[in-house]
Amino acid sequence: MREKPELTAEERATYEWQMWVPDFGEAGQRKLKAASVLVSRCGGLGSVVAYELAAAGVGRLVLAHAGNTKPSDLNRQLLMTYDSLGTPRVESAERRLKELNPRLEIVAVNENVSPENAERLVDQVDLIVDCAPLFEERLAMNAAAVAQRKPMVDCAMYDLEAHITTIVPGRSPCLACLYPQKPPAWRREFPVFGAVSGMVACLGAMEAIKLLADFGESLAGQLITCDLRTMTFRKLRIERRRDCHVCGDL
Repeated sequence: MREKPELTAEERATYEWQMWVPDFGEAGQRKLKAASVLVSRCGGLGSVVAYELAAAGVGRLVLAHAGNTKPSDLNRQLLMTYDSLGTPRVESAERRLKELNPRLEIVAVNENVSPENAERLVDQVDLIVDCAPLFEERLAMNAAAVAQRKPMVDCAMYDLEAHITTIVPGRSPCLACLYPQKPPAWRREFPVFGAVSGMVACLGAMEAIKLLADFGESLAGQLITCDLRTMTFRKLRIERRRDCHVCGDL
């Protein structure tokens, strides 16, 4: 993380209400301003994560998402608009986030995370929020995060179910502890409501804010699962696998 910069008068006015939060204050806001976050995909999850981090005053976002906006994106990818159909998603995301927070620095990467680029992308940031739908991307980010000792907030959903956990290398299980291999039945497209994506995305953004500003308790070593069909929430303790091929030697 960069040296904590001073806040301008405009920033103090913008973030006044959240700086009233106990244990956060101006010191926490300065930490957010100095921080950089990688958001993998700006879809149903990542759009809301990026929006909330930009609104909270995180100084720099690296957005990685390939491809152009299509009609089926519009019911849940809240940084995409009808006018952006057929154009790169990251361009729409950058434009919308700059409208919200013109002070925000954005690195727009028209690529999905892969084993080939994960190390390079993770190297640019202090923290990762994993919003990717494919396990190939999620496991590549996890491996890079563990290798570089950087925290990662992992968010996922399916149908009306969602889960979230925080990975702190050396302290908590990594994603490969939970999924040593890609689940064979998982596929790219699946049933989901945008409201489900947005709910878990807000939790993920708050986890990222707490980690960056160093206050509150994180979900490291814990997994929250929720079923919005029955409004059932559970918090489970999860353990590291000592034989994990990614983090077992830490």
